[in-house]
Amino acid sequence: MNSENALNRTLGRFSGAQKFFLTSLRVIVGWHFLYEGYVKIVAEGWSSAGYLNAAPGPFAGMFHAMASLSWMVSVIDIIMAWGLTLVGIALILGLFTRLASVATAFFLILFYFSNPPWIGVQSMAGEGSYMIVNKNLVELAAVMVLLVFPSGIIWGLDRIFVKE
Repeated sequence: MNSENALNRTLGRFSGAQKFFLTSLRVIVGWHFLYEGYVKIVAEGWSSAGYLNAAPGPFAGMFHAMASLSWMVSVIDIIMAWGLTLVGIALILGLFTRLASVATAFFLILFYFSNPPWIGVQSMAGEGSYMIVNKNLVELAAVMVLLVFPSGIIWGLDRIFVKE
């Protein structure tokens, strides 16, 4: 069996609507991350220090400690700006989709715990208390869908890596 047959067999398990919505989900999450990263790259004077210092909840001490170290803030700034941008591009293109999904999940878990929506935890400005579920957890669930489905071979560049 050649790789084209294997690809067709894999893709044949999904309806057109499933392919469309999996791809749409991948591109939408990718766009969100690309935009967030790009804004940080082009924003003059952007720093993660403000976000880290504002982190509430049981993990606040860890995030505040990171913000107190200028070298750590510099590293975090680079990781945030370029990491968000690169995973966004990868998801949009459907390139290294599983790796990009894992990296995206990692970012979302950090965002969730840096500003947990739990009752009794003072949330950052502009965010409310949702008891457990907030936008970061919802997007994390979406990324887990991308991780377990071959969305990168559906209208994506991961297709070039399909082997026999």
